[in-house]
Amino acid sequence: MTEILIKNADTILTMDDARHELSGADILIVGGQIAQIGHNLQTDGEIHDAAGCVVTPGLVNTHHHLYQTLTRAVPGGQDALLFGWLQTLYPIWSRFGPEEMFVSAQIGLAELALSGCTLSSDHLYLYPNGARLEDTIAAAAEIGLRFHPTRGAMSIGEGDGGLPPDALVEVESDILDDMIRVVDAFHDPSDGAMCRVGLAPCSPFSVSRDLMRDTAILARDKGVMLHTHLAENDEDIAYSQAQFGCRPGQYAEDLGWTGSDVWHAHCVKLDGAEIDLFARTQTGVAHCPCSNCRLGSGIAPVRTMRDHGVPVGLGADGSASNDNGSLILEARQAMLLQRVANGADAMSSREALEIATRGGADVLNRPDCGRLEPGKRADIAIWDTRGIESAGSWDPAALLLAGPMKVKHLFVEGRQIVRDGHVTTLDLPRVIERQTQLARALQA
Repeated sequence: MTEILIKNADTILTMDDARHELSGADILIVGGQIAQIGHNLQTDGEIHDAAGCVVTPGLVNTHHHLYQTLTRAVPGGQDALLFGWLQTLYPIWSRFGPEEMFVSAQIGLAELALSGCTLSSDHLYLYPNGARLEDTIAAAAEIGLRFHPTRGAMSIGEGDGGLPPDALVEVESDILDDMIRVVDAFHDPSDGAMCRVGLAPCSPFSVSRDLMRDTAILARDKGVMLHTHLAENDEDIAYSQAQFGCRPGQYAEDLGWTGSDVWHAHCVKLDGAEIDLFARTQTGVAHCPCSNCRLGSGIAPVRTMRDHGVPVGLGADGSASNDNGSLILEARQAMLLQRVANGADAMSSREALEIATRGGADVLNRPDCGRLEPGKRADIAIWDTRGIESAGSWDPAALLLAGPMKVKHLFVEGRQIVRDGHVTTLDLPRVIERQTQLARALQA
């Protein structure tokens, strides 16, 4: 079995139960797992010298829309709020097909990998012109990232009082049939799985109550997780109260959308009762700080959530609402926003990094990921702190205060995905060239 030894790391931030930090230590990888962590380890296999580097678990992205990497910085949506932004972009997305989905996922996942991400979810909720969930699954398999795609959906179009154009919505019975198909075809529940599938109606304003309820029943029958957007901004709260006569948290609870097998994106506007509900039921939250800033949605009450025991991970969100796909930057932004809202001692660099690693893995029910300890998966990020970003730092392990925003080496399941800051599994210049061609065609 293949062995890899990461040797002489300046600091290893394990994110294990005791949050151990080791100096001058090594990590031995055997197959796809971490076999040992300690000093003076030996191997007959490949050796990577990590002197001058900080080693962390791979980062975990709990919310993304990978298809949106083809529609960054669209002029009509650059300064719009959420609903106006969506109405600008829906007509463009309706022209997508399988190749657009595949290439945009390649680009988005490569960008995540370069930011230290080893495990990413994806929320794909529109399927125009023959596009299918497996277009993104194929892209993840090619690049080698651990992947949690979700079969999203929209069923209420403009003709029925919804937000999306009618051409982008699906019949609810067809949605449920395809949910069954993709779970049966691609979901792997085993420890160390490279692909797990979730079910994810887009949002309360784009699907019916019946679809939300039926999807929850189906997910529990199949043993998969549930995901949607919730309480993203003031418009979202107003819509819930006007259409459903309750706040989003009550809506979710009534339809079976709370529990440890559920995670909601954003949750910027959760109130105290909803935070208590999520804590009591262990319902997860995907915190998307850059997107929340970009769309002017607000600052999610992450400090309060964590203090009450709500599971919280980080999400890059769609590139069109973030215009960047760096998870390490999300971690820094999460730290800074909690300080803006609650004071300079509200969140440390290490806590924000914990949310980005162990926190996200726990939200996705992946205790085999997000921490460095024997028996866990060999998903490892190595950060070179000898560069200009860390120059003068008294604590190089405080990466989010003064550290590199691009990973040096990245391993997923023991396979090297990034070497010396370059993706090893894709001809990235060729993929970028094709993405540029597709983006120009959409603008024509």
